[in-house]
Amino acid sequence: MIRKKYVVLAVFLLALLSQGFAQDNTSESASSYDIRDSSLIPAKRIPQHNEFLNNAYPFPARPRDEWEIGLKGGMSTVSGAVRAWLPTFGVGLHVRKSLGYVFSIRAEYDYLSAKGLNWQPSFTGYSANPVISQYYNANIREPVFYNYKTTIQELSIQGVANLNNIRFHKAKSSVLFYIFGGVGVATYATKYNLIGANGQPYDYSGIISQFGISGFTYDNRKAIKSALKNMMDGSFETIAQRDPSQPKLDGVPIIPVFVVGPGMEIKLSDRFNIGIEDKISLTKSKLIDGQEWQETGSPTVHAMTHDDVYNFVSVGLNYNLGKRAVEPLWWINPLDYAYSEINAPRHMKLPKPVLDDADGDGVTDQFDHEPNTPAGCPVDTHGVSRDTDGDGVPDCKDKELITPTQCQPVDADGVGKCPDPACCKEINARLDSGGLGTMGRARCFIGDLPSIVFKGRTVTLSKDGKALASTIAEKMRNNPACKVAVIGYGESSKSAQQLSWDRVNEVIKYLVEKEGINSDRFIFRYGQTGGDENTIDIKDGTGEEGPNTVPAPHPNLRKR
Repeated sequence: MIRKKYVVLAVFLLALLSQGFAQDNTSESASSYDIRDSSLIPAKRIPQHNEFLNNAYPFPARPRDEWEIGLKGGMSTVSGAVRAWLPTFGVGLHVRKSLGYVFSIRAEYDYLSAKGLNWQPSFTGYSANPVISQYYNANIREPVFYNYKTTIQELSIQGVANLNNIRFHKAKSSVLFYIFGGVGVATYATKYNLIGANGQPYDYSGIISQFGISGFTYDNRKAIKSALKNMMDGSFETIAQRDPSQPKLDGVPIIPVFVVGPGMEIKLSDRFNIGIEDKISLTKSKLIDGQEWQETGSPTVHAMTHDDVYNFVSVGLNYNLGKRAVEPLWWINPLDYAYSEINAPRHMKLPKPVLDDADGDGVTDQFDHEPNTPAGCPVDTHGVSRDTDGDGVPDCKDKELITPTQCQPVDADGVGKCPDPACCKEINARLDSGGLGTMGRARCFIGDLPSIVFKGRTVTLSKDGKALASTIAEKMRNNPACKVAVIGYGESSKSAQQLSWDRVNEVIKYLVEKEGINSDRFIFRYGQTGGDENTIDIKDGTGEEGPNTVPAPHPNLRKR
């Protein structure tokens, strides 16, 4: 019993140490395998796999997984009418294949040995045993100490159910617990040690005299066993009683068995793991230990024993076998894919987010400071209608996009009325009546005109540039006596001069062709100094001289 406790303790410590080792060497990755890898899918499940990849079926196909083969060794005992001597050695070999993430099937072969020795004598119970009764006389209560040695060979098919590989809060398990059960067949070859080295049956009267009839107690069992071992030669030469109704294989009984038990596996790597389990084999035989009758005190009355049960406690090394396959499914958490896909989608078909924009201005409602912007009105990043000149009329309704401050307030169309300078009121009055100034020509009071900005190295007017050009044209129409100078900058290089010419030409061309302004009212200036190369200034040119068109300075560099 003490030695059994040490074995249990050693197994427990091994489990703890191996669990730590497995945790250090097992990756806690988000997923056990690439769910999209077609090479891992058997041919018969490829149609499902393709439907899954095309988002036509929500469940991925089950992958091809590895087989497990294992070799184990441990201690075996028999529970029957004869007390077990000590656990004896046994070995086993198994092959296991998954049926799913929880259930698997296993074929196992075990070769076991067992010994038994009663430390209490029998005086009459053996009279029904046809083998022992040939050597001892129950009528005179001749003492016998039951003993046996047997070898058991068992072949079984078992179903295995995992208990903890489905995890909701952890990707993988490094230690798995399982239970198993199944059916099989076994053979047993049991023998007695009845004959001593002198060729005669053992005479146990000396043992009886040494301890006395009342001395065969639990407290004296060790001393009794020691005395028996010193007396017996361990030959186990006599074939034990066998049931004639049982089928035989080369004279050895064949019996059905039902096996059950718990187990655990401790992962060392993706290929190797340690298995620890306790297999209990239930039989329909009472003669595995060679004795089917219990002691009653009468040589003619016998009590039948229960069916024998044998036990195999083992530790084994298991190896996963296979190519282009994932590890056995009982090691995989079937929730791996779902959790990893929710955390970082790689295959999930995500719907396009829809954000409400009630007024359709391109700014979603939660960021829109003007939720009822009129259709077609350009807005800023806050969804508020643009008002370039700040006159209170949005650009989409403003017929005078740039109204000078001194000309505001404006009318409903955004057009302001600029006041006449005090010094010029009389001249304006004369102009209104068709008169001429002191210089013999009309005076111009067109005021400030906006500049037009080009982006990068473009020569095409932007939408805003065209709006500004329309404002300039409107002012020129309202001041027919005025000429304007269109001024471009850039003299640093030939390309800069040509770019300046292209932009001045584009502005004049637009005002003439699109706005209907007479080309004679423009003064063409390009390649000037002191300004921004990307800006075209429009200024009052009345009274100045200059051409309204000039040839391109460097035609080969002209923007087309």
